[in-house]
Amino acid sequence: MLLDPTRGYDLIGDIHGCAHTLERLLDALGYRLRDGVWRHPRRQAIFLGDLVDRGPRIREALHLVHDMVVAGEALCVMGNHEYNALAWSTAALPGSGRQHVREHSPRHARLIKETLEQFEAYPDEWRQFLDWFYELPLFLDAGHFRVVHACWDAGLIEPLRAQFADGRIDKHFLQASAVHGSFANMVFNRLLRGTDMRLPHGLTLTSDDGFTRSHFRTKFWEEDPQTYGDIVFQPDALPALAAQTPLSELQKTELLKYETDQPLLFVGHYWRSGKPAPIRSNLACLDYSAVLYGKLVAYRLDQERRLDARKFVWVEVERPEAPR
Repeated sequence: MLLDPTRGYDLIGDIHGCAHTLERLLDALGYRLRDGVWRHPRRQAIFLGDLVDRGPRIREALHLVHDMVVAGEALCVMGNHEYNALAWSTAALPGSGRQHVREHSPRHARLIKETLEQFEAYPDEWRQFLDWFYELPLFLDAGHFRVVHACWDAGLIEPLRAQFADGRIDKHFLQASAVHGSFANMVFNRLLRGTDMRLPHGLTLTSDDGFTRSHFRTKFWEEDPQTYGDIVFQPDALPALAAQTPLSELQKTELLKYETDQPLLFVGHYWRSGKPAPIRSNLACLDYSAVLYGKLVAYRLDQERRLDARKFVWVEVERPEAPR
């Protein structure tokens, strides 16, 4: 997708229904509400996905972002939570052995609970937003910078681009993702959830959100990792035994690498904490746990080819998620 090179871009991390905090951030970035839409005279917002689930004002956040996109004031890529909503609401293909693309398990129901409850009185709106999610591309490639919710994997993006030139998938592709190991399944898992690895020695970990997992999220840029602890990229620490376990030579070879000579890459998804800063000179994660009373973070991109720590802008999320 070709973007206007004369325009500046404000890339904004995972919102998860924190609509009032988003208004405060847009205000801090110089956007103003005109004719019902947040606008900037010279800049355009780019949202990194995960607008829905968990937060208190999901419906308001969706309307705000949708209206900006429709008015040409913003772009937005799909996050794994938008994919989850589509998959939860879409019938699986006959013979797949399941009713929906995303099984209606207690764990999945818990993740989408707030979204469905907040739209309970607005079923027509929810259907319209589900239709709109198909218009959200899985990636943006502007040449000098790239945007994807979790992980840029050229080995999957190039064949995906051959099938969907603008990165916008259709219902058939969504349904195909229910088949474990299919191309569609790999695309959604890698681009929207990132790279992961099974914990060694049969270990599991229970995260702060109460879910027990046998896999952990991994870095996709580490130059010379030696142990499991060198590649973990998530808020939850690995068990000490796992962190100290050496990686095999095969595991090192199989790790995805986003090289330092690649264009700037912006991702969300990973629940970071602390002061927002680049991970590397060409890689930034803008998810700083807003819905857990962290920060809602933006990066003000102009023509630079290397990230500048001074161009991160953020607002603290207040308790409760407070109006502007």
